[in-house]
Amino acid sequence: MTPARRRRRRPVSRWLLRAAGLLVVFAIGIAFGQTLDDSSPPSGTQTSVRTLAPETLPAETVTVTVAKAP
Repeated sequence: MTPARRRRRRPVSRWLLRAAGLLVVFAIGIAFGQTLDDSSPPSGTQTSVRTLAPETLPAETVTVTVAKAP
């Protein structure tokens, strides 16, 4: 093989190696997340969400006095 052929294959093999490494790290992360999810004991707490209807406020009476300066 000539040196030119080796140089052409090198970047491709590096790219494939990096892609395989990323896939392995991703798979380990998924497995770790599943392990944490499966090992957590069920808690007895139940969360409920409800919307409160706003009440109307009575109108306030405000007196404003305007005085002119002499």
